Amino acid sequence: MGDAPVRTLVVWVPDWPVVALTRDGDDPPDPALPIAIFAKGAVVACSPAARAEGVRRGQRRRDAQSRCPALVVAEDDPVRDQRTFAPLVARLEDLAPGVQLRHPGLCALRARGPARYYGGEAAAATVLAGVIAEFGLPDVRVGVADGPFTAEQAARSGTHPDAPVRIVPAGAAASFLAPLPVTVLAEDDIVSLFARLGVQTLGAVAAMPEARLIERFGARGARLHALAGGADSQPVTARTPPPELHREVTFEPPVEAAEQVAFGVRVPAEEFISRLGALDLVCTELRVVLTGDRGERSDRVWLHPGSFDAAAIVDRVRWQLAEQGLRSGVERVLLEPEGVDAASHHTARLFGGGPEERVHHALSRVQAMLGHRGVLTPAIGGGRWLAERQVLVPWGDAVSGVRDRARPWPGSLAGPLPATVFAEVLAVEVVDADGDMVAVGARGEPTGEPAVLVVAGRGRRIRGWAGPWPIVERGWDPERARHAHRFQVLDDDERAWLLVCEEGAWHAEGVYD
Repeated sequence: MGDAPVRTLVVWVPDWPVVALTRDGDDPPDPALPIAIFAKGAVVACSPAARAEGVRRGQRRRDAQSRCPALVVAEDDPVRDQRTFAPLVARLEDLAPGVQLRHPGLCALRARGPARYYGGEAAAATVLAGVIAEFGLPDVRVGVADGPFTAEQAARSGTHPDAPVRIVPAGAAASFLAPLPVTVLAEDDIVSLFARLGVQTLGAVAAMPEARLIERFGARGARLHALAGGADSQPVTARTPPPELHREVTFEPPVEAAEQVAFGVRVPAEEFISRLGALDLVCTELRVVLTGDRGERSDRVWLHPGSFDAAAIVDRVRWQLAEQGLRSGVERVLLEPEGVDAASHHTARLFGGGPEERVHHALSRVQAMLGHRGVLTPAIGGGRWLAERQVLVPWGDAVSGVRDRARPWPGSLAGPLPATVFAEVLAVEVVDADGDMVAVGARGEPTGEPAVLVVAGRGRRIRGWAGPWPIVERGWDPERARHAHRFQVLDDDERAWLLVCEEGAWHAEGVYD
């Protein structure tokens, strides 16, 4: 027999993944839009506007978009959810210590302490809900009951926007839970078995002999029987607050010159690195948040090929001001470690790091002098055209915003690829033996035998050719549609060319050097 349930208070923000999406980044979507968060192709959270259009949790993407064509689609991001919820948990801990973070958007604490301090469970629930609402959240729910499970169900099932607090009296957990569906147990395999047996509610589960559930499911059966009967003896385990690793700089009055901001950040950046060093950590990903005097905000995550030092942090602040300048003076700078690593993984080797270390120091030094985009490294992305597959990434940055090479790209060129790809269109002409321009007919066949390639006014005799290979893009969009054909041509200088014929006009896409 387990311990008696402890009176528990649960604070819940509905649809937190959607809330986190609308509060994160430089250009978050409007919360009033229909928004759905997907994980593994299924809806895990959606906004009220999306639910009004028929979108529900568990739906596949195609079904959700068929019900709401204007649906804003985003991928699930647990890191984003955790990061945006952390300030709310910290605020709750200021008023009621002992907060347990169950998952982003929902936390629990023992009700006894807050109830004594604020004059009752209802008063404590109202105060804590109001504190969270101060963050600009219009919908905050609170449930108080015997045990964390019953309190969570009270917040989820027993509240609505006009009545955000539900208090289940002591000893009444079983009667409150009895009409709830078994799906709230979040045990998919067992729930499906209950459905086949005709067991639809928690009351029906609680009425089953506990010995039968233990015989069939073992310890899980005993746990489910206790939850369904309101005998949840799970304790509320307060989290250990993480060490304060971030560093915040406030300018009073706000400053506008980038050099002034960089100078003001230099000492805090050294303190930031020292705090991490005291924990034997280094920062590999840095979040810099700039806040302007008029409330505008610039938020960016910077990467480093090794680990950040104070000088590198100052450089990132300066570059962010240059690339995402604010419309007013800088009032606040927040430095926050987005990714950390053990310092032992970044210690200098006994005999140095060899050429790789020298290259890193040289490129980082040049980048510090020339700016963020002063040193670029090449990367290969996806696409049908060779020019769009070439991507230049600033030194130290992750390859982001690049189309996936692994996706199917019908019409893309198979290897080997040309060694030289023309960034600018190089217009050429291809004519037959009679001097007539060669084109590609409606059936995808050349109108004549390619005989001469004219590049920059110079004619080159064509010794061999292959093609055409069609490329069809966006046939459903008349304004962006493209229909072209590729040819490989060998001239009399033993030079191979990759040519494209599009709407009767020719250009060279690359050369096989």
